[in-house]
This record gives sequence, structure tokens and C-alpha cells, in this order.
Amino acid sequence: MSDPVSAPASFAELTTLRIGGPIARLVTATTQRDLVDLLHRAWDSGEDWMVLGGGSNLFVSDEGFDGTVVRIATKGVEVLPDAAEGAVRLRVQAGEVWDEFVAWTVAQGYSGLEALSGIPGSVGAAPVQNIGAYGQELAEVLTAIWFLDEGAEVPRRMDASELELGYRTSVLKQGLAGAVVSVELELHDTAAERAVLGEAIGRPVAYAQLAGALGVQPGDRVPVAKVRETVLALRASKGMVLDPDDPDSVSAGSFFTNPIVTERVARTLPADAPRWYLEPDEPDEVTPLSTLASGSPLDAFLELQAELEASDDQVPDASPEEPLVKLSAAWLIEHSGVRRGFALPGSRAAVSSKHTLALTNRGGATAEELAQLARYVQHRVQAEYGIVLHPEPVLVGVEL
Repeated sequence: MSDPVSAPASFAELTTLRIGGPIARLVTATTQRDLVDLLHRAWDSGEDWMVLGGGSNLFVSDEGFDGTVVRIATKGVEVLPDAAEGAVRLRVQAGEVWDEFVAWTVAQGYSGLEALSGIPGSVGAAPVQNIGAYGQELAEVLTAIWFLDEGAEVPRRMDASELELGYRTSVLKQGLAGAVVSVELELHDTAAERAVLGEAIGRPVAYAQLAGALGVQPGDRVPVAKVRETVLALRASKGMVLDPDDPDSVSAGSFFTNPIVTERVARTLPADAPRWYLEPDEPDEVTPLSTLASGSPLDAFLELQAELEASDDQVPDASPEEPLVKLSAAWLIEHSGVRRGFALPGSRAAVSSKHTLALTNRGGATAEELAQLARYVQHRVQAEYGIVLHPEPVLVGVEL
């Protein structure tokens, strides 16, 4: 194969944040064979390497990356045999644009991804984050991935059960070295509904906000095309759909994950703070905070700091019997005094004017400016509620 080295580039050109320094060597794979070959070349060189999809969940330092970046632009959707009755099995190449693929599934009358409409990025990046929105999550329909381990000759099939999928995380995000080559999904085929009703009726609507926007009750079933249309409108209203005319969309989407805390910690918050109880077997990341029944959240945080300083353990174990609760990071940010549109003096990074969970580049922002804003938001929430917010994007050369 010829060496598909691109012209000099920077992460500011290739990420939705439009932030990040130069790339020493950028190569692009348009076929699966090219992808395997280019990765082997990068590994054999002994230099640092990384893979890049749509660049929508990446926050890179101003220094850039002194190594090889393999950009995955592979294409292809294959319908697999032996699907269960009422289902369709698909294998999708990692370089497919996620939202274009979702639009295709909706047009085919397949249900299971319609609430994930409008999420930027590539198909290969979806299992890394276990993307989710409006009551749907990739883990519900993902059956397997094909993954090329660093140094391996050929990709291997990894069942979804091997990926340790949790809230915005997976074993891939936690450091498994290699690259996603393709993903396998099992969606609901609405052929039976289409034959009777003349339109594709999707899975039950599981998210209250989406149900309200659709004018239905949670648990009702509506056409998948209507769900997609409504989700796109909801995301656009929050600046979460890429739009060259919307400065709020120059972001990495939600910058912080919704924290998972114990029930005791959740009880220290005001009564109007949104919260959702998790199922006991849901493998989410727990924010390790202790609290005193009579103390404030800040007291609890200071107590935790003292515990950690006096102990060899870095993370105190939560009681396995204690229920876990998911909180709203957006609510915590707003109620800690950080408003929509907030920016530090002189900074070109700002909180989105539509949604406090997105940090945006208002034009020419540096990585350090955005990192300073992120640290400020973390500090405000920690000082007010004793809860540490964790970033959702993958950080390269950046520390918060």
C-alpha cells in the first residue's frame, strides 16, 4: 500500500472543540486492511501512537502529539445472518459517521438507536464511551466488537460482556491498547409493525423529557422517525448538534459525567436536586464520598480528605448494600453559581449559553483556557456540594 500521510495537521482542525496542537504524523485508513497495516507500521516504529475517529470526544493539549495519529475513515454496513425473529444483526465499520449510520437504521425501520441521534463522532468510538442519551444506551444493543490488540496480527471478536460497559465507560476507555475495527449490533426490526400500521414503531420511550417532547407517556411506543426528529430538536436546543452557525456547538458535548454517589451523599443535597436510583447490578463508577448525618457536603468532603491523608487506601469502599444514585451534573454546576455563558476574565473558553454541561471554544481558545474553566467548575461544585465532577472527554496531554 502507498503511504497515506496527510498534509501537516493539528487537533484544532480535527476535533469538534477546535483545540489542540500539531500532529507529528497523520495517516488515514479508508479500508480495514489499511487500518491494520497502518497500525502495525505505527507499532513497529516504536513511536507514540493513537487512533482518531470523529474527534468529538477528545481534548488535546496545545503541545499536540509527537507521534503517529491513525485516523479511522473505514466505511461499510453489513447485515449478518442468523438474527433472532424480529431482530436484525449488523456489522458496522469503525469509521462510519455515527449519526449518518443512525439515520440509515431509522430509514430501514430498525429500532434501538433512534434516541442516540445527533451524537457526533464515529461508530468505532461509540463502545469506548458506551454512549447513551434519552433513555437509550449502546450497551442495550451492542453484541460484540472486532478489536485489534496492540501487536496482534489480526483483529479478534470481543463479546459485549467482555467490555465492562458502564456509565460512559468501558474496558476500552480504561486503557486496553489497540483499536476498534468494527462493531456488531442487534436492533429490533419493525417489519411486523410496518406491515400492519404502515410505519416503523420503535421501542418504548424510556426518558421522561423525551416522552414529554413527544406528547406521550413514558413506556409508550411511537414511530422511530418521530423519535429521531424530536431528539435532534432537543439536542439542538442545548447546542449539542454540530452546527457551523451555532458557537455553542464548538464543544466536546457533555464535558462532565453525571456523578454516581451513595444514597447517604445524595441525601445531603437539596430536595429539588434531580436524582435517579440505579439498579443494584448497574456497573457505574462511584464517586467516593463519605458524609456525616449532621454535617454539610463541604464538611463531608473535608472529612474525606482527612481520611485519605491518614490512610494507605486511595478510595474508601462503599457498602455494597447501600443504594447508588445518579445525580445531574448540570444541576450541580448551575446551583454552585456557574451560569450559562460564564467565562473567566479574558478567556476565550466559556460555558455554553444553552447548557451548563458543555464547555465551549468561543474562538481561538487554547487548551489551557478550557482546562482552567473546567477546573473552576470542578472547584465550585466541590466547594458547594463536596462532589467531584469527572470529565467525559478523553484527555491527551491535559490534566484537570
